[in-house]
Amino acid sequence: MGAVAFVRDPLQARDNASLSYADLDGRARSTAVWLAEHTEPGDRVLLLYPPGIEFTVAFFACLFAGLIAVPGPLPGRFRHERRRLAGMARDAQATVLLSDRRGLPEVEKWVADEGLTQVVCHSTDDEDTAPDAWRPRTKAGPDRIALLQYTSGSTGSPKGVMVRHGNLLTNVDSVVRSLRLEATHHTGGWIPLYHDMGLIGLMLPGVLRCGGYVQMDPMTFLRRPHQWLRMMDAFDVNATASPDFGYELCLRRVTDEQLADLDLSRVYRAVSGSEPVRAHTVTGFAERFAAAGFRPDALVPMYGLAESTLLVTGRSGRTPHVVGVDVPALEESALRRAAPGVPSRDLVGCGSSVDLRVRVVDPDSGETLPEGRIGEIWLSGPSVTAGYWANPEATTATFGALTSDGQGPFLRTGDVGGLLDGDLFVTGRRKDVLVLHGRNIHPQDIEGELRAQHEELAGLHGAAFAVSGDDGTALQESVVVLHEIRGHWGAERMAEIASAMKLTVAREFGVPVGAVLLLRPGGIRRTTSGKVERSAMRSLYLTRALEPLLTSEDPQLTVALGGSGRQEAM
Repeated sequence: MGAVAFVRDPLQARDNASLSYADLDGRARSTAVWLAEHTEPGDRVLLLYPPGIEFTVAFFACLFAGLIAVPGPLPGRFRHERRRLAGMARDAQATVLLSDRRGLPEVEKWVADEGLTQVVCHSTDDEDTAPDAWRPRTKAGPDRIALLQYTSGSTGSPKGVMVRHGNLLTNVDSVVRSLRLEATHHTGGWIPLYHDMGLIGLMLPGVLRCGGYVQMDPMTFLRRPHQWLRMMDAFDVNATASPDFGYELCLRRVTDEQLADLDLSRVYRAVSGSEPVRAHTVTGFAERFAAAGFRPDALVPMYGLAESTLLVTGRSGRTPHVVGVDVPALEESALRRAAPGVPSRDLVGCGSSVDLRVRVVDPDSGETLPEGRIGEIWLSGPSVTAGYWANPEATTATFGALTSDGQGPFLRTGDVGGLLDGDLFVTGRRKDVLVLHGRNIHPQDIEGELRAQHEELAGLHGAAFAVSGDDGTALQESVVVLHEIRGHWGAERMAEIASAMKLTVAREFGVPVGAVLLLRPGGIRRTTSGKVERSAMRSLYLTRALEPLLTSEDPQLTVALGGSGRQEAM
């Protein structure tokens, strides 16, 4: 197979491409010669590529040339996507942009539109200098910055996480050890390489420590998710990864006929991470695809984030660890198994730490909490990165935390969770938790319950958040729910669905719903890793910047926010 392969269609060899290790090395050195002529060591280089093998060439070329790679998506068609990418380029002060011949016209137009006059664009599939002309000009060391991984947060300016060479090597080793990968294994998946799970979780372990890496066109997966599973069969991919929604998409859309043609018996590890791991997804996937030889102990829920390079916790070689926890206790920031007859919620354990110290801390007092208590997850160790590029204030606030007894510094993840029987259970994001009437309610629970009880919402995305007097309203705290829905239901049916959604939230969670807005598919903003941008959606709601198909809103809330009354379906 070689070092890296690209698959557009597993059954159409003419659409695929690959590079041997010798070819990858030669191509990367050749591009490094061009880079050395146009940059100084330590310069930042934007990598904006359509799906293919060229990103891998460019990434290693940057490392050869002593440059800092800045992976990113193509500009996209939405204004907020293009604006965010321009913010990355300016924040990094990038001097060079690499793409391939297919992507170059789009990125050159974007560069001109954004006025990025300092950026030189270059195609890596053009003929560059012969690779044997390459001469190293810097000495790589563990403390040198290898890449800026821009966080996919939803508020403020984008922040570039400074990932050092030492961080990368440590975390790649952690991935390999945690998953028990061997030199003969192949890694592969559909996750784009500008996403850290694709780059650090799959590509680098595959190329550096295993037998190669297979990249699938993400659009092929989204259109025909069974092709991801077929790719693993056809290309002998033993280790893959996906956010929860990828496995859920396969559950919904892979037909029995497609399943009958699959052999997944050689899939050794299938990581679920990047977004909350849902119990019904991992158990459902294991049950459904057992018929194709998929083993339930191949599924590995993991927890990680860009600020820790990638991987934080995981445990392979077991079936997903699902625990029914006590919901009233959870609302009081306690984590314990539910007794019979007590309302429960299934949580998935994300394993134990691989190479980091993990602490659960009261975010207000700094007290380290014992097992069974919920707090903010804090980290320290060799995979914790160097901070945020050119942002010392944010670096100090996020990477410089001390516990109440003076231990640290720790990385504050912003994630909330607790330890139970040695496993880390992640319950949500601190900034997203809804504190209503003294109870802590996690928005993903509301969103998941609505999808479970209303089939019209299945497979789509939602965002629940709270509004209160702090937002300039005169109302008591209440919940607002935004959710995607397909427009074919019509105005009357959508109004019925919105009313039923309010009843569901009131019945299941005991909290009032001030508004339900139904949006077109794609209306819920998500990060590059698929996480719902609840803060961004909340801001769009409060500023009346949304264009819903239907709004069902408390009249008092409408008036308080400066609206003109209840909107019906558009």
